[in-house]
Amino acid sequence: MFKEIKNDLPASIVVFFVALPLCLGIALASGAPLFSGVIAGIVGGIVVGFASGSPLGVSGPAAGLAVIVFSAISTLGSWSAFLVALVLAGVFQLMMGFFKAGFIAYFFPSSVIKGMLTGIGLLIILKQIPHALGYDKDTEGDDAFWQMDGENTFTSIVSAFELFSPGAVLIAVISLIILILWDAILIKKHRIFQLIQGPIVVVMLGIVMNVIYQNGLLDLTLAADQVVRLPVPDNIGDFLNQFTFPDFSAISNIDVWKIAGVMAIVASLETLLCVEATDKLDPDKRVTPTNRELKAQGLGNIVSGLLGGLPVTQVIVRSSANIAFGAKSKLSAILHGVFLLISVITISSLLNMIPLASLAAILIIVGYKLAKPALFKQMYKLGWEQFVPFVATVIGILATDLLIGISIGMFFGIFNTLYHSYNNSHYMHDVITTIKGHEIHTIVLAEEVSFFNKASILTTLNNIPKNAKVIIDCSNSKSIAHDVLEIIINYESNAKTKNITVEKIKFIEPIVV
Repeated sequence: MFKEIKNDLPASIVVFFVALPLCLGIALASGAPLFSGVIAGIVGGIVVGFASGSPLGVSGPAAGLAVIVFSAISTLGSWSAFLVALVLAGVFQLMMGFFKAGFIAYFFPSSVIKGMLTGIGLLIILKQIPHALGYDKDTEGDDAFWQMDGENTFTSIVSAFELFSPGAVLIAVISLIILILWDAILIKKHRIFQLIQGPIVVVMLGIVMNVIYQNGLLDLTLAADQVVRLPVPDNIGDFLNQFTFPDFSAISNIDVWKIAGVMAIVASLETLLCVEATDKLDPDKRVTPTNRELKAQGLGNIVSGLLGGLPVTQVIVRSSANIAFGAKSKLSAILHGVFLLISVITISSLLNMIPLASLAAILIIVGYKLAKPALFKQMYKLGWEQFVPFVATVIGILATDLLIGISIGMFFGIFNTLYHSYNNSHYMHDVITTIKGHEIHTIVLAEEVSFFNKASILTTLNNIPKNAKVIIDCSNSKSIAHDVLEIIINYESNAKTKNITVEKIKFIEPIVV
């Protein structure tokens, strides 16, 4: 596990810095205790990291579940009752893994997954621009178009330019320059720049500049909401008091079971989507075992629920940052969880000096790597079948949220599939005119003929003129849906009214019930 530590250690530190404000922001958006987000981050890193088969995926609290959590706490009336639902959701996920439900991941088209990555990349950039400008009204990790602060993605940017903070802007600009130079020039100059990641330098610089501001060496300041805000325990007792435990007396409440089911489904879908996306970003193109991932996430949610944490899923922002900054194995994800645990016990006060503008600069670079303009050109060259679902997914994610955006992309992907299925279920031979002047039409059915092909085949049969002969050739077909067999039989019965002769080759009569 430690053979790639020279790559995994620097990447894990970057992911730790990225994950910390996201854990806190998602907890705030969920209406949960702030520390619950940190617990989920620790569990996602250590517990899920060990159990998962994903080499580069990073798990933690997910923004996509924030609305569900917020509503669930209100419905159940207490945080401890919600934790019971979370433990049950983890059990459901474990069962899904054992029942091999992970195959669902393979039904998402490549164009939609690429659209998801690009949409997330653009969303990261758009959501981080206000933080880079010092406008921190919206919480970190809010990935919906309509934000918790009442604004939307674009109005928040407009407000940020009107109410920007010079201190935050200076930190963000210097941080971006360092990151760009580090990636484009410095990393190629000397091995030391490969060992020490640019984001680590940027975070340290941000802390130094914050200290300079506080001491009045520059006429600039950062407000309380422009830096990381981690709960600071005074001692071990205070630290342990931040943990909340489930109230299992709520297990008889039917709403607990309903919420558990919803969370299990949504968390599993988000995880499987992220698994597919992360595998596509993996330079070594390794394939994550999806059923094992569901089991790992289920275990993670059980542990997180027992300790008072938020729901856990594999998360694309942290996973893509992990890949972008050189991780090679799952040791990076595990170490980031260890760093979260150690830091909240020992250096909470120091972490609270990190400017959000520094972290925004790091995430903007991550977003750019996910949404490079060249990808749009590449997808366009692949044709409309790939380009339309890709663009639909990107726009959907930017205009709504992750799951709805994916659903929009899937709609266009399925429409394309049905359209091709409609056109390719069979093909028509050239019309042959016999000596007696009768037309002969030969319809050769495809290898697989599903109920999606009903409309196409029926249209073709209905267009055959009177007094003709039609040959329906099933020689190539391995499977013909019962619906299609019925259509052919019904057509043969009615063809006599048009004086059409029907000949069937290797036709398998349907079972009569």
